[in-house]
Amino acid sequence: MSGRDEDSAGPIDLRSDTVTRPTAAMLEAMRTAPLGDDSRDGDPTVVRLEQRAAAMVAKEAGLFLPSGTMGNLLAVLAHVTRGQDVLVDPLAHLVTSEIAGLVGVAGVVPRTVASQAGRYDLAALAAALAAAPTARVGAGLVWLETSHNGAGGRVVPPGHVGEVCAMARQRGVPVHLDGARLFNAAVALGVPAGTIVAPVDSVMFCVSKGLSAPVGSLLAGSAAFIQRARALRRMLGGAMRQAGVIAAAGLVALETMVDRLAEDHAVAQRLATGLFAIDPTLVDPATVETNILRLDVSRTRRDARAWADILAEHGILVQASGAAQLRLVTHRHVDEAAADRVVATFAAAA
Repeated sequence: MSGRDEDSAGPIDLRSDTVTRPTAAMLEAMRTAPLGDDSRDGDPTVVRLEQRAAAMVAKEAGLFLPSGTMGNLLAVLAHVTRGQDVLVDPLAHLVTSEIAGLVGVAGVVPRTVASQAGRYDLAALAAALAAAPTARVGAGLVWLETSHNGAGGRVVPPGHVGEVCAMARQRGVPVHLDGARLFNAAVALGVPAGTIVAPVDSVMFCVSKGLSAPVGSLLAGSAAFIQRARALRRMLGGAMRQAGVIAAAGLVALETMVDRLAEDHAVAQRLATGLFAIDPTLVDPATVETNILRLDVSRTRRDARAWADILAEHGILVQASGAAQLRLVTHRHVDEAAADRVVATFAAAA
């Protein structure tokens, strides 16, 4: 295990893997990165990152962006005509956290399709794709997400991704994959990221979560798709200048931080096993596949906010999601000793 570095005496922050800080190698790369104006002649470090990212997911081209939310919005704008439907899982991050941009900026309609742990009911998806566009324009995009945040970091099998893409392709509908934590999914499956995303038309992934870069996400797809997305990025105010300063950290993240995500998964499993031993209704370790746990506290004496407050008093930060759920996300600043401390605190409070 890599340990909690310089933060071993500080709070255990499980609110998100976005709290990770850049490594020493990232900071050095940022200090020495060759720079240019990304929105004019191009920034050489950004170009390297975009090429590296596209190669890792086996797509023709990539585009560096400030955030994953912008990447997903650009995918919608580049693929979909205003008024069309985006067929999407009800628990997808697009619906729970990004819907304002989907509706207010892109002007498209989220049409939810029954799913379980990020996997569509294929019969329901087929019906949604085949629905006659009478009172609405019809499907313009099918949405996938892996690992799936709302489902507790569950991983969508590549076979299911292939089935969904085949069904959509028969109707001439593109498929986008929200892969904010794509490399967590790849590590959990033991396959290259490109294997997961091979059949999709576009993919977004972040370097600023478990990969520990301070800023940034990538959008990847065909050269024509990325050319359109690049123009739309400018429209949204996402064109950057000497962005190589942050792109350099993204390169280090992709080159050095992917394999160690397995450590975060192991810590998450240690947490799940310990919490299950306290109260089996909290979490089923068999459903913890990556670095996210969603705890059900509905059968305890406290609601989620009260649990979050109690844990905070002991230096443990978690996210309350509604009245009955806590989200815990492991990352490189949370080691096995920290996991044991979290479990012991739960046991004492319970």
